[in-house]
Amino acid sequence: MINKIFDSLPSAVADVHDGATVMIGGFGTAGMPSELIDALIAQGARDLTIVNNNAGNGEIGLAALLKAKRVRKIICSFPRQTDSHVFDALYRAGDIELELVPQGNLAERIRAAGAGIGGFFTPTGYGTELSKGKEARVIDGKPYVLEAPLHADFALIKAYKGDRWGNLIYRKTARNFGPIMATAAKTAIVQVSEIVPLGALDPEEIVTPGIFVQRVIEVPQASQAAAA
Repeated sequence: MINKIFDSLPSAVADVHDGATVMIGGFGTAGMPSELIDALIAQGARDLTIVNNNAGNGEIGLAALLKAKRVRKIICSFPRQTDSHVFDALYRAGDIELELVPQGNLAERIRAAGAGIGGFFTPTGYGTELSKGKEARVIDGKPYVLEAPLHADFALIKAYKGDRWGNLIYRKTARNFGPIMATAAKTAIVQVSEIVPLGALDPEEIVTPGIFVQRVIEVPQASQAAAA
């Protein structure tokens, strides 16, 4: 019987190793798997490479992981904002490495990894500092730069509902990077607000099929609100 449900947050992240590349879903705090991040902080893995759209908000979730100095490098498209003071301080002190990626390129690099694509040409970033050292090509008279797929050892994702097979549906904008990160990671770890019986999810509404998910942990919305 296939059952991907884990009974605790610590058990779900127990094997995240030092030096791992970890994708973390979320667009700012929308869809950020805060409870999984807190479990990862408690677990103690270090020298992580984090892939996320942002670089943390305030001192919760991803920002808390940065503050704990568990992150060696962050790959993101939008590192600075009004409440990114944790990242700002670490970067100015030289305590964290940043790889800046345009948002569309970031999404496509993740998607390419999940789709088994070896790379893609894009006009975004051509002729800028972001294209240095990368192959360039003119296609139909327009310049492009080659971008590589972005793989991960683990992905931490938040979804709305899931079943024991790992099939997932998301809630509105909280969906963001979750579906493509699940495909690009060797191990996708998902916190859901509710685990439902097998067959309760309409197959036409499933966004992430269970084949891309390895672990599911239920974190009820009431618990999430209390943690916030």
